[in-house]
Amino acid sequence: MMRRSSFLLLGFSALAVPFMPLTAAMAQAEPSGPLVLYTSQLEPDAARTVELFQKRHPQVKVEWIRGGTNQIMPRLRAEIAAGAPKADVLLLADSLTFEGLKQEGLLRPSPEVQTGNTPAGIHDPDRTYFGTKLLTTGIVMNTRAPFTPKSWADLLRPEAQNMTAMPSPSVSGAAAIHVQAVAQTPSLGWEYWEKLAKAGVQPRGGNGAVMQAVAGGERAFGMVVDYMPIREAAKGAPVRFIFPEGGVSAITEPAAVLKSSKNPEAAAAFISFLLSREGQELASSQGFLPADPNVAPPEGFPDPKTIKLLPFDAAKATANREQDLRHFNQIVGQ
Repeated sequence: MMRRSSFLLLGFSALAVPFMPLTAAMAQAEPSGPLVLYTSQLEPDAARTVELFQKRHPQVKVEWIRGGTNQIMPRLRAEIAAGAPKADVLLLADSLTFEGLKQEGLLRPSPEVQTGNTPAGIHDPDRTYFGTKLLTTGIVMNTRAPFTPKSWADLLRPEAQNMTAMPSPSVSGAAAIHVQAVAQTPSLGWEYWEKLAKAGVQPRGGNGAVMQAVAGGERAFGMVVDYMPIREAAKGAPVRFIFPEGGVSAITEPAAVLKSSKNPEAAAAFISFLLSREGQELASSQGFLPADPNVAPPEGFPDPKTIKLLPFDAAKATANREQDLRHFNQIVGQ
């Protein structure tokens, strides 16, 4: 169920607000006024994020709506179609969602956002959306597996035949991005997926289903988002998470200012907060790998500086998404 905070009190003109660039004076002014956030964060995480932001910027009053990306986007689309988008800032799961919005001209370039020590590679080069953390996809193994994989290629070993599960890219956004990131990587490519299909990889549901299969011993290995096995291992589950040496794919939970925002100054300040040292430490405290490699990760994660990301062209992935996922389904027989 989506959280609403005095939602009915938020009124917007029936006409979209035209984009007006900020002057230098506006960009430096202390932000104030109402700010509407649409987010897919978990409710406790969203509440804490808003609380700390408002402590830093007490003149901004944030109203927030929380839901899964598949709930937020239809709501936003309906508002845009009616000529009355309510959100100022979006904080959702993956870059492909934002790349689509960018291509439709719905996002506002925000050069005034302060990106701190976060790597430039996780942000849109045109600065319309900004990655805020890393949710990587790597390898989970049962502690009784026949070997410990070090690379993606290890899942092709004879001992791993018919022993690997992965989330279905039609169910998991992280899995869809992983499929395309692997396909875009020259050392892996579509040839890797073809070999893995022959090795008996089994797509099944979401990340939770993969975790259950590996933790229960039904499968020895799985492809899964990092925080699930790391948290479960800390609770005593017989699993271990591996960051393959060749690199991992990542969802970056981007944030962006809508071009129709009525308060772009506060929206940009909100994103700057997420990317600040305080915002990155908050992400770590919530159990996620911070984008800033200088911020200590949650317990159980390696030093962020040791984690390599697979190259990923979000614009290319967005353009080829349907074709790529169709190709993947043909390869694995879904």
